[in-house]
Parts: sequence; structure tokens; C-alpha cells
Amino acid sequence: MAKLYFNYATMNAGKSTMLLQASYNYRERGMKTMLFTAALDNRAGERVIASRVGLEEMAETFEAGDDLYARIEARLSGGRIHCIFVDEAQFLSHDQVWQLGRVVDRLNVPVMAYGLRVDFQGNLFPGSQTLLAIADELREVRTICRCGRKATMVVRLDGEGKVTRDGDQVKIGGNDTYVSLCRAHWEEEMGRVRAEDMIGFAKT
Repeated sequence: MAKLYFNYATMNAGKSTMLLQASYNYRERGMKTMLFTAALDNRAGERVIASRVGLEEMAETFEAGDDLYARIEARLSGGRIHCIFVDEAQFLSHDQVWQLGRVVDRLNVPVMAYGLRVDFQGNLFPGSQTLLAIADELREVRTICRCGRKATMVVRLDGEGKVTRDGDQVKIGGNDTYVSLCRAHWEEEMGRVRAEDMIGFAKT
């Protein structure tokens, strides 16, 4: 039975690597996949999903207002698709997540979505919020904070490498723009706790 999966993590946890590896596994067995990524993230080039370890693959792009159900249904008219993969799933709209749910329920095609859970201010992205609500399976892709604990949050850096606490929710960037941290060190960097409150907590 097809399912809607949400694989979530912070920045630089290897989400795109996992997506590309999973797609490769399908294709290695003679199965067809369809890949999507957000049109606004073109750091690796237009219509490219790329990982930090050097893997990359061409993909369809989605923008706000796109009907993903209709696009996938149209592709299926030309032959079977065994799995749909969505990178940067945090940028999906509420409606688009429900469209992917209908792809699973009505077209019987599994959908694997990969994305961030929260933004640099600790707020859920709209797409992630809906995926957390309706996905059949949730899978956390783990990475670590500088202290060795599990990183669940991310801070945004300005042009001088300093943590910024204000700004738009969406700003495309990589290692030079975002750093993944555990909750405690995120609160420290965001100025939500005093330095003395961190005494006794593992720090580096």
C-alpha cells in the first residue's frame, strides 16, 4: 500500500543524499521515479537536486500555486511511476501537501518528501506543518550539534558570520548561512537564555 512519508531534519543532515540514493535504488531495479524540488532553490542549477557529497539529478520544479496532483496524474498517463520524491518539502503549500496525499490515496503511488521541520526562529514551515499533520510515516534524519547532542534547530548567519535573529522565513543558503544546533545551544545563540544559565551544560 502506498504511503506519504515525511523525512525531516535540520540543515546539512544529508536529506538530499538520502533522496538521491533512494531514487537510485528504485531505478537500479528497473523502476521509474519522478523527482521534484522547489523552483526558488537553484543553488546547484535550475531543476537540479544536488547533495554535499557530489550526487545530483535533474528534477521537476514546483512553485506556489502548482497543482502537483494534476502534474503527476498527467505523467502517469505516459506510463507507471513507482515513487515520487520531493526535495525541499518545507516550501510546499498546505494545499500541495494535500495534493500529494491524494496521489498516494487515489493514484496509489508512494511519495517520499524530504525537508526542514522548523525555520531559524524555531517556527514550523507551512509545508512541514501539514506534512507533520497528515503524513503516514514520519522519519527524522539526524545530525549533531557542535556539543555532540542531536541537532534539532538551526540558526541563520549574516554576511559577517554572526547569528541573526530577525528576517524573512525563507532565505536560500548553505553552510555559510545556516548552522544546525541542539535546542539548548539554539536558545543561547538566539539570546533566549543568559550565558550563566548554560553552566553545567556541555559546551564547546
